[in-house]
Amino acid sequence: MPAPARAVDGGHGVATTARGSLFALAGSAANALFGFALVAVVTHGLGARGAGAVFTGVAAFTIVSNALKLGADTALVRFVSRDLEHTGGAGVPGLLRTAVLPTLLTSAAGAAVVLFSPGLAGRLLPDLATGQAVALLRLFAVFLPVTTVALVLLGATRGYGSVVPFVGVEQIGKPVLRVLLAVPLVLLVPTVTALSAAWLVPGVLGAVAACVSLRRSLRRHPGTGRPPSQAREFWAFAGPRAVSSVFDITAVWLGVILLSVLGTSAEAGVYTAIGRLITAGTLLQLAVRLAVAPQISRLTAGGDPHRAHHLHRLSTRWIALFSWPVFVLLAAFPHTVLSLFGAGFAGGAPGLVALAVACLVNVGVGNAQTVILMAGRSVWNLVVAGVAFAVQLGSGIWLVPRYGVLGAAVSWGLAIVVDNGASAWLARRRLGFRTVDRGYLLAALLGIGVVAPVAFVMRTLFGDGVPGALLGMVLSIGAFGALVWRYRLPLGVGEFFGVLRKRGSENSR
Repeated sequence: MPAPARAVDGGHGVATTARGSLFALAGSAANALFGFALVAVVTHGLGARGAGAVFTGVAAFTIVSNALKLGADTALVRFVSRDLEHTGGAGVPGLLRTAVLPTLLTSAAGAAVVLFSPGLAGRLLPDLATGQAVALLRLFAVFLPVTTVALVLLGATRGYGSVVPFVGVEQIGKPVLRVLLAVPLVLLVPTVTALSAAWLVPGVLGAVAACVSLRRSLRRHPGTGRPPSQAREFWAFAGPRAVSSVFDITAVWLGVILLSVLGTSAEAGVYTAIGRLITAGTLLQLAVRLAVAPQISRLTAGGDPHRAHHLHRLSTRWIALFSWPVFVLLAAFPHTVLSLFGAGFAGGAPGLVALAVACLVNVGVGNAQTVILMAGRSVWNLVVAGVAFAVQLGSGIWLVPRYGVLGAAVSWGLAIVVDNGASAWLARRRLGFRTVDRGYLLAALLGIGVVAPVAFVMRTLFGDGVPGALLGMVLSIGAFGALVWRYRLPLGVGEFFGVLRKRGSENSR
């Protein structure tokens, strides 16, 4: 999914290891923790209305930045990993020239448009005074080029296979620095502009870190021979991905924007908190995606589709097994979880339930979109993402004015089901990547069939409050953990890391 809705040490001296995958999982945990902390700090410091204005700016910035990278980051993941397989990295400098200059020029042009379009601010942030809205949007515009190029460079590091740069920058460095900057600002200068700056500034340091890491990778993998020109093939892949990535990232933030324009900033703030919870639930999926995407690309490029299929099947089972319980618990105790963000947020509970149910489908199909992209089918991905976006936008325009936060959540949930269902069908029917086997069915039995009854019994007996939530979480997770340990071999939890380690050993020879 868009995910809400989107590496491994993979080649020629940068070995894929289980430790790298665990680092990605640790980064996901850090991202979730500090992401929650940031939302809590901003909402407690500014209230739902002020937080809604901040996160509306963040939403617009994120969508524009992801659009202006032109799909080059995903293209670099695929083409760098394939180049390592064929030339040892000799073609990577040419790929970087092909990718970076266009994204730099387009992001600079996009920033200029925002800087000189003051009327845009009033339409996007109608609850703010005109001058404040214009200043806020211009602040975001200044940081647009450097953030966009940094995302592209991090795509190249993922192609080399190292999890460290992407996880270190996007999942640990930026979230931690944002909280460290936001806390004193809330105490001293609790304004929308100041807290927006706290969100933006870490992106500059992230760009520096991406450059340093990429230079090291280039030096370690000079390659041999004269690589062929790949510009045409590169942009033939990146072009459709550029559009589909806009659909993907817009899906995550569209509800915030619709609520800001058609509803209120307070509703946008509540929906942002819900989105943070949903994104946290999919962080394991993201971590595994980082680990397996270059692997699948290299295995298919190297003529070993059987092992690519096996890796996808194992990773999907692993994602579903440990992510399903998260969404079951969110659906069982939505008021209690949302109350952590402060007064007024528990009203978004029906929306959280709707999205939690939709995300059972999301994590249940694993990284089907990644399989499609790493197989070079970016046009398929574009068509699916476009249909899902049309469903979300159309239903959102109709539902948001009538049902507010719930309407925005339902429209996103429909898009999640459409996107993931269609992607899984294509991966299975057209590429041969199946997911359902005996191990998968056992994962479903444990992740949903065990956790859901225990959680909802506790909800019925004790209500959606702190005592019921604590009892439900402790008992359901306890039963789940015991059964996972009991059936760890048929579930293949350890085998997943073994596959990564085995492939990494081969790549390091």
